[in-house]
Amino acid sequence: MKAFFYSVFAFCLLISFSGISQTATIKGVILDSNNVPVSNVNITWNTSGTTSNNNGFYTLTIPANQDVFIEFSHLSLKKIASHFNLKNGEILEFNPVMNTNTEQIATVIINNSNQRDVEGIITLNPETIRKIPGANAGIENLLLTLPGVSNNNELSTQYAVRGGNYDENLVYVNGIEVYRPFLIRSGQQEGLSFVNTDLVQNVDFSAGGFQAKYGDKLSSVLDITYKTPYQFAINTDLSLLGGSVSVENISKDSKFTGIAGLRYRDNSLLVNAKETETNFQPSFSDIQTFLTYKFSNKFHLSFLGNASINKYNYQPETRQTNFGTFSEPIALLVFYEGQEKDQYRTIFGALKGTYFANDNLNLKLLSSTYHTTEEEYFDILAQYRLGEVNTDIGGEDLGDVEYSRGIGSQLNHGRNDLDALISNIEHKGDYKYNSHRFEWSVKYTHENIRDRLIEWEVIDSAGFSIRPPKTLPSNEQPYIAYTGPLEAFQNVRSVNKTQIDRIQAYLQWSKRSTIGNSDVWYNAGIRAHNWSVRGLGIATSNQTVISPRGQFAIKPDWEKDMLFRLATGLYYQPPFYRELRDANGIVQPNVKAQQSFHFVVGNDYSFQLWNRPFKLTSEAYYKHLNDVNPYTIENVRIRYRATNNAKAYAYGLDMRLNGEFVPGTESWFSFGYLKTEENINNQGYISRPTDQRLKFAALFQDYVPNVPNLKLYLNLVYNTGLPGGSPSYANPYEYQNRLPDYKRADLGLQFVLVDANKRFNSGWRKPFKSMSFGFEIYNVFDVQNSITNTWVRDVYTKRQYGIPNYLTPRVFNVRTTMKF
Repeated sequence: MKAFFYSVFAFCLLISFSGISQTATIKGVILDSNNVPVSNVNITWNTSGTTSNNNGFYTLTIPANQDVFIEFSHLSLKKIASHFNLKNGEILEFNPVMNTNTEQIATVIINNSNQRDVEGIITLNPETIRKIPGANAGIENLLLTLPGVSNNNELSTQYAVRGGNYDENLVYVNGIEVYRPFLIRSGQQEGLSFVNTDLVQNVDFSAGGFQAKYGDKLSSVLDITYKTPYQFAINTDLSLLGGSVSVENISKDSKFTGIAGLRYRDNSLLVNAKETETNFQPSFSDIQTFLTYKFSNKFHLSFLGNASINKYNYQPETRQTNFGTFSEPIALLVFYEGQEKDQYRTIFGALKGTYFANDNLNLKLLSSTYHTTEEEYFDILAQYRLGEVNTDIGGEDLGDVEYSRGIGSQLNHGRNDLDALISNIEHKGDYKYNSHRFEWSVKYTHENIRDRLIEWEVIDSAGFSIRPPKTLPSNEQPYIAYTGPLEAFQNVRSVNKTQIDRIQAYLQWSKRSTIGNSDVWYNAGIRAHNWSVRGLGIATSNQTVISPRGQFAIKPDWEKDMLFRLATGLYYQPPFYRELRDANGIVQPNVKAQQSFHFVVGNDYSFQLWNRPFKLTSEAYYKHLNDVNPYTIENVRIRYRATNNAKAYAYGLDMRLNGEFVPGTESWFSFGYLKTEENINNQGYISRPTDQRLKFAALFQDYVPNVPNLKLYLNLVYNTGLPGGSPSYANPYEYQNRLPDYKRADLGLQFVLVDANKRFNSGWRKPFKSMSFGFEIYNVFDVQNSITNTWVRDVYTKRQYGIPNYLTPRVFNVRTTMKF
């Protein structure tokens, strides 16, 4: 371990010897009063300068630590002039608005990236999110190109971060925590993410070591801010997978703003391309809105609402999967009867009142309610043949199963219902005093969950019923007859009525200062979380945890632009309902909060390449976990043991190089190394289900030089195989198989017909502010990725075969976007 951190320190030290001049960068998009990008704007300072491109984009390098006077001028627009004094290596996004009137409107500064850098937060461009192709396009799709973030299932919007699981990630929208359905067990059932990308204005992401103001989860924070409209607009996005439409507007007096979005998605194009022939009727839809009314300059009231209905009807017919080796090919041929019908209905509403007492004090009161009703009903009979495949290339029966090694059947039955009502009320405060900043919060949460779980599985092999694992005497059919009663291979039945009350609070302090000529930033905070569990037939339990956290960042006064970060803290994850429910469906109220000690050291190195800004971000981390609640992952369903009988660790290195490989566009390349293991009941350390050792990813944007209206977007991901190639009921110490590596490339081509530089005053294109048509290829190289294995038992040899469940093959999609 020491050698690992010494290597990281040497790496950062080596980078520090490559010096660059004392410079800073200003970049942005120049708009006119109609919010249309302006090209050929002259941007000058002293005797140097540049011009904006066809998209209104510009980038300008200026000397650091001195006053610089910059002018923006255009033949038909009013000149803008402004002073800047930036730190060495600082990157400032400055988006001026130029007017034809004699009185120039004020300039607008959107974002200063340095603030997020010192906090260890990655900020993502919403426009990039909306354009990057993917089988499940959206924010989560873009997150998977970041180091430390992984998911081997393109049909799922869930993700794992630095060795954590899907339940260990916080998601906020406008400061309000949002939830996802409980019962979903496969990626193709998920449908839509809560976050509507058409409504997004800002995206911040932290992969660990985050501040005390963020809640009690172990792995990551995704912090979303929705738009505040400034004009009327309609946006549409249509494809073979569904579509979305959003409307935004502002009142004449600018007091009321509103934005609403409607989405519909149908995954048939993706699922019907899989190897299982099905009658598949999915339907995922939602409506979402964010409204704000400004009663005065001091008091604003906002409402965030969401309603969704997800229906999943699945009727499999046949499946054939070929696997094995070239010399010994094997095939599984399955015939199905029955169907699965799932339905998830959720309603979410939140009110937020903000009082701006003065320039230094903001007070907020938030209240939200989340209600979900979920149904999961299935009866599916699968009758299979497992046998050898005809490999005679010239024969008519090539690929057919000609000799059966085993035959059998499997009957799965489920009648699962869940009704959950979660209500929150929270007060937040933010006070600034000179260079100090204090933030605090008190929050109360009530969770009322009613759950009925009925699942059983009967397995028959060669006419003999297979009894549950580890039952005595062991299965010896057909050689020795068993005369006892028949038992289901798995049988879970429970009814739970559970209530959980939580009180959470935090207080944190941060300060900007200097040490000599170096800029520094401090942050220290503490969280407290008390929760009690009670319910029908459940013994009342009450527990409390305290979570101290801290961050430190320093930007040395060097010729090169370097920023160093250090974050540490004790993080707890008090159990949510799913973590309290064991494999038999019984709620265990005494489950403790999982505990994780984080240590994160990071470095940002900003430099110029091809006269354009680039940044290399590196973070090394170590997590020590106690009171771990062991679990297994089957597709995207997590099954907890509801015990705290394990300890674990995770460490790794994340690196990302991002910049303008093509002028005016941002691309990046990511690398991640991770090792995470757990020790259950002192049996020794084994790989955790999320032990994804290596990760490479790239996001690339480009355009065709001779056809500038033709844009290209490329999304590449490579992850080494996860543990999980074992039956869900198995002892993980007996199965340490890994799934194959995950390799995927998604390509998007977009042809722009109308944009800010190509407007029409007549004809059918006149109403459009922008319009484009695109062509997308998912899984360009048609790689057969698998998410789980189906385990089939050969009754004669007692051997179990793991047959991979493959994900989506190459799929083609067409897409169009329009703005009115």
